[in-house]
Amino acid sequence: MNFSFFERMNKRERMLTLGVAAVLFLLVNIAIWNALLGRSVDLRSDWAARNSARTEQKVYLREYDMWTHRAEWLKKHQPILADPAEASSLLTRLQGIGNKYNVQIENPQLGGVEKTPTHQSVSDTLETKSGWEPLVHFLYDAQHPDAFIVFESTNLMIDSSDPTVMRGRFKIAKWFKPAGAPK
Repeated sequence: MNFSFFERMNKRERMLTLGVAAVLFLLVNIAIWNALLGRSVDLRSDWAARNSARTEQKVYLREYDMWTHRAEWLKKHQPILADPAEASSLLTRLQGIGNKYNVQIENPQLGGVEKTPTHQSVSDTLETKSGWEPLVHFLYDAQHPDAFIVFESTNLMIDSSDPTVMRGRFKIAKWFKPAGAPK
């Protein structure tokens, strides 16, 4: 290579040229290393996400038989919504459980029918007043698996006038087979 232009420069110009070249070399190296390290971080996070997905898939495969068994059980046992008046029978059932455990049911409100791709439901909203232990028994008895009763929202608080009394506000629904499901 011919570096005659470099030899024609004075000492100060040569130092300035070498300084600019060194800064350019440093900037190019920083850009390359930054790109490589950024790509490395992206690859590590991608690998972690794939590893997590793989672990999740292993769990799904390991539990496949259990979930197919549960789906079959649901098809056989989930009740069919014959009449939207089921909301009142749900309320009657809940009042019976409340009476059994001395749980006062206040301000009951019947809800409408809600339809989703996986189920239909009728719901009731009610407030309760009782001690802690009777409330636990009420909640336990109300939602066993064969009942298909779901507590969609729950709000519990201690009564301000008596700290031994619990007040609760519940939206309770009974789930049925989806509309159009085989009977």
